[in-house]
Amino acid sequence: MLERHYLRDYQRERGRFRTFLLSSVQNFLSNERDWDRAAKRGGGRTLLRLDEVFEKGERRYSLEPSTELTPERIFEKDWANTLLDRTLHRLQADAASAGNLKQFSRLKGYLTGEESSIPYSKVAETMGTTEGALKVAVHRLRQRFREVLHDEIAQTVSHPDQIQEEIRFLTVVVSQ
Repeated sequence: MLERHYLRDYQRERGRFRTFLLSSVQNFLSNERDWDRAAKRGGGRTLLRLDEVFEKGERRYSLEPSTELTPERIFEKDWANTLLDRTLHRLQADAASAGNLKQFSRLKGYLTGEESSIPYSKVAETMGTTEGALKVAVHRLRQRFREVLHDEIAQTVSHPDQIQEEIRFLTVVVSQ
């Protein structure tokens, strides 16, 4: 893609960049398959016994992680996770610059769902604060998370009207 300057073909008004990128990779793979099949029968290659090939393939296949997801779904999930990671890293950097890194580290579990089963009262006690103050801090952190996520998504779309659509898409991808 870089050698042939295919990125110049991308036009924002025609769709999302990740869709362009995914289509480009699919086209590349299709062309590679066509290229491989174009060789004459045998192509000067050494013939292998079918049972040896089958055994090698079975061994290799057994080592592969199994998944029901299509490559497209995996790509979308990776995009969503990358976006959420970028958002969390920005929040962490904000907390570090404000001197609140310890508090952020303790409260980020309420953003990711890891801490949702732990009562606020227990966490407040370990942090030396009140339950009410902890609830306010979590509420502010969630609000800031939404703002930063909104900003991260805004960098990936061509028009601000598409941000809410992307957030809905992100929610669906993450929940699958």
